[in-house]
Amino acid sequence: MSAPVLAAYSYCEAITGQQARNFAYGIRLLPTPKRRAMSALYAFSRRVDDIGDGTLAPDVKAARLEDTRALLARVRDRSVDEDDTDPVAVALSHTADHFPVPLDGLDELIDGVLMDVRGETYETWDDLKIYCRCVAGAIGRLSLGVFGTEPGARGAERAPEYADTLGLALQLTNILRDVREDAEDGRTYLPADDLAKFGCSAGFDGAHPPAGSDFAGLVHFEVRRARALFAEGYRLLPMLDRRSGACVAAMAGIYRRLLDRIEREPEAVLRGRVSLPGREKAYVAVRGLSGLDARHVSRRTIRRRA
Repeated sequence: MSAPVLAAYSYCEAITGQQARNFAYGIRLLPTPKRRAMSALYAFSRRVDDIGDGTLAPDVKAARLEDTRALLARVRDRSVDEDDTDPVAVALSHTADHFPVPLDGLDELIDGVLMDVRGETYETWDDLKIYCRCVAGAIGRLSLGVFGTEPGARGAERAPEYADTLGLALQLTNILRDVREDAEDGRTYLPADDLAKFGCSAGFDGAHPPAGSDFAGLVHFEVRRARALFAEGYRLLPMLDRRSGACVAAMAGIYRRLLDRIEREPEAVLRGRVSLPGREKAYVAVRGLSGLDARHVSRRTIRRRA
């Protein structure tokens, strides 16, 4: 690997370590080439997210996102040189040369962030799923391009579907975790028909649920939905090699534990972002590396087939 490419990957790994602690915990378990590739995917995705989350005017954000799409087209056309001044483009190009990553997924991510910029809201779960597939399901499918599946893995043709579903599970957990932050930004991602069903159509203002609402019922309803998505998405794990499976199990395990916390104390999400302490993340990472989670899922899968 040339010095410019190595430097580009180092830049992407630094971004990942600084800005995505949960993600960084998970990809520590991967061998170096895959870890670097995942960092390149993350750094590009982070750039897209930062444009959407920033303070620029919506029309400026949209223009910046289209500029980023044009950069992605250069990556896709293999027209980024190793000495390009953009290290993320250099690292992503190298990743695309060495792993079968479906780069169209990054186009979908840009489409999803444009939905945010336009302030779109979602009437139903089916509507919200379209958004979640763009911003998270696509990342799952891109990651699968780096992980790959084991030769001869049974049902491997459905691996992209399971990776996508696992992305939905993570994103719905994110949406629950960030209810307070999103409300402060004037956003509610939960489907309008779910909010109405539990008396929460007025939205969330402050640390308490709307008067007369069944906020806990709403949260528990969405937690059950997320758990069903996790259960379906975890069918991916037996198809992956040990270290890739450990990485996915670690990342998903952190979010499942977040979900446990949210379920135990639904109103906590109205007081601020729910998170796990570092020692608990480390425990999840160790379980992933040891293969405990992947083997547990494999046994359940075998039992279901029997």
